[in-house]
This record gives sequence, C-alpha cells and structure tokens, in this order.
Amino acid sequence: MNIKACKYVQTQNTSCFCSLCAAGQLVFEDFLRTEYSEENLLFWLACEDYRKITSKTKMTVAAKRIYTEFVQVDAPRQINIDCVTREEISENISQPEPNCFDRAQRLIYGLMENDCYPRFLKSEIYQALLEQAEQP
Repeated sequence: MNIKACKYVQTQNTSCFCSLCAAGQLVFEDFLRTEYSEENLLFWLACEDYRKITSKTKMTVAAKRIYTEFVQVDAPRQINIDCVTREEISENISQPEPNCFDRAQRLIYGLMENDCYPRFLKSEIYQALLEQAEQP
C-alpha cells in the first residue's frame, strides 16, 4: 500500500473516519477485522454507494443486497442495530427509497465514531500508518 500517494492522512485531532484516504480506510477496515467488526464499515460504505444510485431498478437490487448481507437477522455480516430500525427496513425493503438505510447508517456511524475509531487512532496499526506517511 502506497501511503505517500494518499493526499490526506487522518490526524489525531479529528474524529471522522469518513475523511480517511482510501489507503487509510483499508487500514481501518483491517483494524476492524481484528475486532471482528468490519461489517460496520462495509455497511456504511455500501450505504454511501446506495445513496448515489438513481435507477429505481438498481436501487431495488442494491437495497436487497444490503438487507441480505447486513440487516436481516442472521445475515452473514449482520450489523448491530435495534429491532425497531431493523423492522422499519424490513417493512420498506420491497419498495426501497433513497433514505431507507439512513437511520441504520447513522447508528452504525455513531458506533464507529464513538467506539471503534478512537481505539483505531490509538492502535499500533494506525501509528504505523502515520509513521509511514511522515517519511520523506
């Protein structure tokens, strides 16, 4: 991974994982994998991509994929959301709207921002990323 190609490396004073460069996101995903919680970032990224879809047909396909992979009970990468949010998505999945995952995405964002990301900033893997980025 070429960190020098990354125009922006997160610094310790900011708390938003979403502004990490592509290489930084990969390292954050690797960190989450060590904590068995990479589904959070993968769900968040899938929702970001979902928002950009304009075709109703493509939106329906993508919504069902996100639901099957992350939201439904016993999904392979099930995210940790409350039953009300899960039920709301389940009810709307047959005719999904652009904002059908917004509530769940906000919950997962908050979980990462307040829990996983601060630990990532203190981790050895992140410190190594910073050191590599600072090398001339």
